[in-house]
Amino acid sequence: MTPWRVVFAPDSFKGSLTSVEVAEALAKGWRRARGDDELVLAPMADGGEGTLAAIEAGGGWEPQEVEATDPLGRPVVARWLRSQDGRRAVVELASASGLSRVSPDQRDPFAASTRGTGEVLCAVLDAGVRQIVLGIGGSATTDGGAGILEALGARVGADGVDLSGLDPRLAETDLLAATYGPQKGASPSQVRELDARLARFAAALEEAAGRQEHDTRGAGAAGGTAFGLLAICDRFARLELRPGVGLVIAETGLERKLAGSNLVVTGEGRIDVQTAYGKTALGVAQLATGSGVACIAVGGGAESEGIAALAELGVIVVPVVESP
Repeated sequence: MTPWRVVFAPDSFKGSLTSVEVAEALAKGWRRARGDDELVLAPMADGGEGTLAAIEAGGGWEPQEVEATDPLGRPVVARWLRSQDGRRAVVELASASGLSRVSPDQRDPFAASTRGTGEVLCAVLDAGVRQIVLGIGGSATTDGGAGILEALGARVGADGVDLSGLDPRLAETDLLAATYGPQKGASPSQVRELDARLARFAAALEEAAGRQEHDTRGAGAAGGTAFGLLAICDRFARLELRPGVGLVIAETGLERKLAGSNLVVTGEGRIDVQTAYGKTALGVAQLATGSGVACIAVGGGAESEGIAALAELGVIVVPVVESP
């Protein structure tokens, strides 16, 4: 039997296993059946929770810690990554402002703030880093990025938004925001109230910034965090929104790892209708197809819409079940 080179590039199975643990488990099982194959672990993420773990696993990064506040203002220790040459950083909004920081019974989309993520960004700037990748998925917040702006020096109040105090170091900073995020748990009535509140904030911020960004594609990501950043994009040396899985693929060098491979095994907790809209399995499958590498997608659960989306790329979906 000719040995294969197999790359394992799954996302996390939310609430159960990190992407690193999923990759290790899949590789362990594969090794039992084909012990002579070359196995490459390449954990993935889509810009949400787990982005730091996936990028760190790719090597070349040093973990950092900073005191910050969680979505409800409580003190937490948040993580970020610094490249070994000290020039680049990866920040994950979920590390300080994520859903995992707040228990289900405490989730409050009105009170939750992204300020903690802004505090992490300030720490990155204090460390002298000016090239930042910010994963903005997995947030517990719906504040339009107001908390981040406040941490960076803006004033947000009932009488409007004042950007005159924004950190001048932003003018030297390149920020790539990786977008993809889940729902925040608001009820239908709360959604209407949140929409009204965000509309008021958006109008005030756009007036202060002199930019119209509320209709920009992707602006609603992470409870409007993307909008808040877009509104002040001219205060940065460069600011771009990009699909999260694409950024993680680039940062982990997945395309290089696929070169010469026979198969890539990706996956995520649930392969469903959302898979077709930028989730990790689709991004990896698209890269595999373009590289001429066969692809299998493993899912904690699999629905017909997700299976169909991947089948268009020639991907075989394998649900993780103990029985039919």
